[in-house]
Amino acid sequence: MDEKLLVAQLQDKRSIDLAFKTLVAEYKERLYWHIRKIVLVHDDADDVLQDTFIKIYKNIDNFKGESKLYSWLYRIATNESITFLNKKAKELQIESEALQSQMVNNLRSDVYFEGDEIQYKLQKAIAQLPQKQQIVFNMRYYDEIKYEDMAEILETSVGALKASYHHAAKKIEEFVLNH
Repeated sequence: MDEKLLVAQLQDKRSIDLAFKTLVAEYKERLYWHIRKIVLVHDDADDVLQDTFIKIYKNIDNFKGESKLYSWLYRIATNESITFLNKKAKELQIESEALQSQMVNNLRSDVYFEGDEIQYKLQKAIAQLPQKQQIVFNMRYYDEIKYEDMAEILETSVGALKASYHHAAKKIEEFVLNH
């Protein structure tokens, strides 16, 4: 898929609807799993994915092509996920960390969670990390996103991302060994 052509079609009022269907077909699954790793719950991930695509549709004219399209999409999905979690924590009147813990504990009863005991333990370890380290770890470990692309998505330096990933991996290793 030619990204520049797709963006041009998305920014043209005559072709936006068809181009948007193409965009959704191309990125829906990847964005869903990226969001799901942040919000953990299937239904919440679906809601955030829908909000993400609405935001993309409404703001496609603001995309200037200074980054890759998928970086821009991932940035929106990441921000929508964080906003969702912060709003949910506020509604429940609990800290973000407590919400993460609660969501991981609920994974066992989630019919969409297909992980075994090791995967569950890994999710518990990831939930103990600060939010930025969680996102960096998930993007690198699961999605195998290059640091350069991650830097574009998260608007930070490659060095900072490498340090975050290293600290996250160490904390996860320590958690898994001790629990």
